[in-house]
Amino acid sequence: MTRLERLRELERSTGRPVRVALVGAGQMGRGLAAQVGRIPGLELALAVDVDPERAAHAMRVACRPDATASESEAAAAVAAGRGAALTDAAAAAELDVDVVVEATGVPEIGAQVAERSMRAGRHVVMLNVETDVTAGLALAAIAREAGVVYTIADGDEPVCAKELFDLAEEMAFEVVCAGKGKNNPFIPTATPETCAEEAARKHMNPKMLASFQDGSKTMIEMVALANATGLPPDRVGMHGVTAQVPELASTLVPASHGGVLSAPGRVDYAFGPAPGVFVVVTSDDATVAEEMTYLSMGPGPFFTLYRPFHLASIEAPRAVISAVLDGRPSLQSEHWVAEVVATAKRDLAPGDVLDGIGGRHVRGVTYPLAEADGLLLLGLAEGATVTRPVKQGDPVPLDAVETVPSTIARLRAAQDAARA
Repeated sequence: MTRLERLRELERSTGRPVRVALVGAGQMGRGLAAQVGRIPGLELALAVDVDPERAAHAMRVACRPDATASESEAAAAVAAGRGAALTDAAAAAELDVDVVVEATGVPEIGAQVAERSMRAGRHVVMLNVETDVTAGLALAAIAREAGVVYTIADGDEPVCAKELFDLAEEMAFEVVCAGKGKNNPFIPTATPETCAEEAARKHMNPKMLASFQDGSKTMIEMVALANATGLPPDRVGMHGVTAQVPELASTLVPASHGGVLSAPGRVDYAFGPAPGVFVVVTSDDATVAEEMTYLSMGPGPFFTLYRPFHLASIEAPRAVISAVLDGRPSLQSEHWVAEVVATAKRDLAPGDVLDGIGGRHVRGVTYPLAEADGLLLLGLAEGATVTRPVKQGDPVPLDAVETVPSTIARLRAAQDAARA
C-alpha cells in the first residue's frame, strides 16, 4: 500500500482528512497551501498570517474559499471542513488540527508556535529553518516529551541533501562532503532596500531576497545539515567554491587530493550546481570504485551523487504525511557541530537596535561550534541593542549587545544547559 493509499485509508477510518494548520502565508506558505489542497486525505484547516488577506488567499488556493475570518466561529468552521483564516498564531495550538506547519521564517515566532503546538499535542513541520538552527535540540526534546513529531520540512535543501547522505551511508560509502548549490549572487551587504526592485519583479518579500543574497539562508541551511549529519563546516563561512557538478569530486575533497577541504566529512556549498544538492563520496574498496567508474560516475577516487532540484514548499507536504503515518521526522538535529553567527553588514554603533534576518544590520555566517563561543547567534539577534562599536564584517560579540528576553532565548538556554 502506498503512502497516499494509507492516507486515504486513515481518512476513511477517522471520518475526516488530516487537518493541517499553516502559520505564515507568504511565498513558501502559499505553495504548501496549494499542495495540501490537492492531496486526498489532507486539508488545510487553518491559515494564519499577520496580513488577513494573505491568510484568506492561502485558504482559497487550498480550495477552502468559504473559510471564516472570525475567531469565534473558527472551531465550528474547522469541524465542518470550511476552515479558518486568522491573524492570531495561537489558534494553531488551540483548534482541532493534527499538524502545524510553521512558515514565517522568524526565529522567535517559530519558537513560540512550535513549542505551544507541540505541548498541545500537535505535530510540527518547520519551513522555518532559522528557528531550528538556534534551538533545534530543545524543540526535538519537547516533541519527545509530548509524544509528537518535530521536523524540518521536505523540499528544503537540508532534507534533500540528508536523503543523499543517508543513501550514501546505506551503500557503505564514506561521505567526504555534503552540500547545496547557491544560485543567488553573494552580496554580503544586501538589504531590503537594495533588493526592493528585484523582489518586486519576483513577487518576493525583500527581506527574504536579502537573506538569500547576503548568504544568510545558505549558512542557515548548511548548519541545519551539519547538525543533522554531524558533519561540521570546514572553516568559518565554508569555502563556497565555484564548480559545476562534474568538478565537485575534484574540488570539495581533501587538500591532500587537490581539493580545498582540510579533512573529509564536511558540509559546504558551491556556486554552480544550483538549485540542486549533492554529496561527494569515496570507497576504499577497489571493486566498488571500479564499478562506479563503469557506471559513468567519474574516474574516482571521489564521486558525486547529485539531485538537480529541490522543490521547497511543493515537497513540504511529504513531511506532514511522514509525521502522521509513520511518526517519523524528515530531518531533525541529532548533533550540534555548527552555529550561525550574526555578522555586521555595516559599522554598528552603540544604540543601534538590530533588525531580523535579511535586514540592514547583520547577516548569518556559519561557524564550527568551537569557534562560535562568545558570539551572538543570528537567531537571537533581532531586537538586541548594540552597546559598543562593531566593525563591518566582524562577528558580533555577545558582550557588545544587550539581548531581549524571548521564547527562542529561553529554549536556547535550556538546550545549552542540557548539553553542558
